[in-house]
Amino acid sequence: MPLSWKARRRWSLVILLIGLPAYIVVAITVVNLFDRPSFVVELLIYVALGVVWALPFRFVFRGIGQPDPEAGEQDARKDDKPRR
Repeated sequence: MPLSWKARRRWSLVILLIGLPAYIVVAITVVNLFDRPSFVVELLIYVALGVVWALPFRFVFRGIGQPDPEAGEQDARKDDKPRR
């Protein structure tokens, strides 16, 4: 069963506030276990790890910045800016 928009929004917040900082600490710790590579290799490792963390969570983040598609037209207008 797919997650609702509200559940995906909550999970994305948990992932960004708890999961991402934990992933950063783990990534730095793992890289520091090895002898320090050259600057370019180290940069490539961090760039690759920066992309890899988001791949399993694509479905959670998809459409989060949009208004709730399950809400009615009246609820969707609340999120819009006031019209002049």
